[in-house]
Amino acid sequence: MKKLLAVILSIMCVLSLAACSNGGETKKDDGEISVFYYTFSDTYISSVRSAMDKLLSDAGAKYNDYDANGNQTTQTEQITTAIAKGAKMLIVNVVDTGSNDAAQNIIDMAKEKDIPVIFFNRSVDETVVSSYDKCVFVGTDYEMAGHMQGEMIGEYVLANYDAIDLNGDGKISYVMFKGQEGNMEAIARTQYGVEDCNKVLTAAGKPEIEFYDANNSNKYLVDQNGTWSSQAANDYLSTILAQYSETNKNMVELVIANNDEMALGAISGLQNAGYNTGSGKSIPVFGVDATDAAKAAIAAGTMVGTIKQDADGMANAINTIANNYINGKDALDGIDSDSVVGTWRVNIPYATYIGE
Repeated sequence: MKKLLAVILSIMCVLSLAACSNGGETKKDDGEISVFYYTFSDTYISSVRSAMDKLLSDAGAKYNDYDANGNQTTQTEQITTAIAKGAKMLIVNVVDTGSNDAAQNIIDMAKEKDIPVIFFNRSVDETVVSSYDKCVFVGTDYEMAGHMQGEMIGEYVLANYDAIDLNGDGKISYVMFKGQEGNMEAIARTQYGVEDCNKVLTAAGKPEIEFYDANNSNKYLVDQNGTWSSQAANDYLSTILAQYSETNKNMVELVIANNDEMALGAISGLQNAGYNTGSGKSIPVFGVDATDAAKAAIAAGTMVGTIKQDADGMANAINTIANNYINGKDALDGIDSDSVVGTWRVNIPYATYIGE
């Protein structure tokens, strides 16, 4: 009996030590990885979210996703609450990119609690990121997307000029859908998507493309809600086509969008008017992101091309940096050096997509 009791006590001691040991490891990982998205409704962001969720779930990480629904006040409140609950990592797709205030406020809150911050996708200024030694930005060279889209459009228009010129006036009339005012990605894509297209055309002796509405000095139409939505583009184009048409000899002959969601919304508007149905007349439409829906539209012949923004690549880079912070390594350890800018930024490369 004494021997049995001794064995039981020994087993209990071992289990107790194991529990203490596991408790120590758990304590190291206490607190959630808090991931904040500017909105769940953005298709590209949804792709990043899906990839992130899989990586975190596969690693057995404790995490939570937060939807700001395009509202910075909501996001700031979510971050404040997450920090109060003991978050150990903030991964932030910041809503307000019109100034540094929102991102700097997040940095200040995190720094006070010594919590690492990874901003991603929506641009954050270097001065903000570099103000905290536990902060990195993961994004893209947003100007490059505009340059690549513009060159792609220019080459396509040059090769198909007469077919695109539905009015037969020797000029190409376009509409540009801008995702959001004050957003650096939107600004660059809006500028270079047109400028680089015109460089290709003028080099070949063709006139520059012209915005369909001569009275619009901005030469773009913006999603007033700042959500880069398909509905905004659809509504705009449906209104445009009531006035600008082949019958009136002023048809919009080219559609350029800052992202695929707006491109797809434009396609829907065109289809309602009898264009881009897969047969018959088609207005060339270009976007950015290479979402699955955009790839399907390109395969169906209702959209011409897009610029691939690698959601999986972005999620993998974020996950690598998060693991580095958690394990006390250099934040950029394991990141391709060609993608690293200084010590503060990682750029995920773009690629042109016109079909498989």
